[in-house]
Formats: sequence, structure tokens, C-alpha cells
Amino acid sequence: MIPFETLLALVVFVFASSVTPGPNNLMLTASGINYGFVRTIPHMLGIPGGVMLLCLLVAFGLGAIFNSYPLLQETLKWLGCAYLLYLSWCIARATPIANQAEGVSSESKPFTFLQSVSFQFVNPKAWVMVISAMSSFTLTGEDYVASALLVTLVFAIVNLPSISLWAGFGSVLRKLMTDPRKLRVINLALAGLTAGSVLLIIG
Repeated sequence: MIPFETLLALVVFVFASSVTPGPNNLMLTASGINYGFVRTIPHMLGIPGGVMLLCLLVAFGLGAIFNSYPLLQETLKWLGCAYLLYLSWCIARATPIANQAEGVSSESKPFTFLQSVSFQFVNPKAWVMVISAMSSFTLTGEDYVASALLVTLVFAIVNLPSISLWAGFGSVLRKLMTDPRKLRVINLALAGLTAGSVLLIIG
């Protein structure tokens, strides 16, 4: 099985990849601001769920398909960028739930579990995380399957508490900033950062 030193390096890699800014964490912050921590939980749970599915797909064949058909990966990247821009627009237009209670209408809703799972398939950062982990930390030969499953398990364990920090941060901001205008500015800033992440992806 994976040596302890390699396992420790894997945990550090997954934590660093999960806790650093990216589309998932920016959207969790926005969701925490607009809907609170509790209503963001399905969104949070869907992220490790989707990442685990990606791990299994990459470990057992999809990575090889991407190597054979790079156009497929390129197409997925552009679909992900387009979806990120759409989500940026949704964040910019979101109305905090406190405002909705005061009669301000909004059609925005927090991500459901299945929406969050599905988003990982068009999230370029998630693909980079998973492909990097599977190529760097799995073993060859008879130990491959067990090591691939272990990588998937580490993602499941480490990812959730890492990303929950961002939803918690958003919910704290929501409590501290009761002025709707300030929350609106924060939403616009998060929307801009989410849209800006597209530049990093295509660059």
C-alpha cells in the first residue's frame, strides 16, 4: 500500500487543493452570505460527492480517454468556463435571504446536492486536482486499485471540512453585514472573482 510519507503528502495535497480559492469555494462563500450555513450544506456535500465520482472515473478509464481524445477535454474546459460565467451572473443577481424576508423577491436558490455533484464535471479545478492526485499518488501493478480507492477516500475525508470553512466564512459575513447594500457589493465582488477564474482556466 501507499507508504506513510506518501499518504501524508497526499493529505497535504488534497487539503491545499481544496482549501485554496476556486469556483467551488467562491460559490460556497456566496451561498453562505445569501442563504446561511445550514441551507448551504447540500451544496457542500455535493462537492466531495462529485469529486469522488471524478476520482473513480479518472482512475478507471476516463483519464486515458482524455489522453486519446484531447478535444474532448478541451470541449469540457470551455463548457465549464461558460457555466462559470452563468454562475457568476447568478451570484451577482442573488438576493440575501434576509432581504427576501422583507419582501424583496428573488428567484435564486442555493445549489442542491445533485447540482453540486454535476458541477464538478465542468469544474476545471476539480479535474486538475483529481488527475494530478491519481497520476502522482497511485501505485502500479496489483496495488493500483487499492491505492486509487485510497486516494478517493482521502478526497472524501479531507475535502468537506476544507470547503466548509468558506461557507462558514460567508455565513459570518452575512451576520456581520446587515446592510443590504454592503452584501450586494460583496456579491458583486464574488461574482467578479468567479468570472475572473475563467481567465486563469483559459490562460
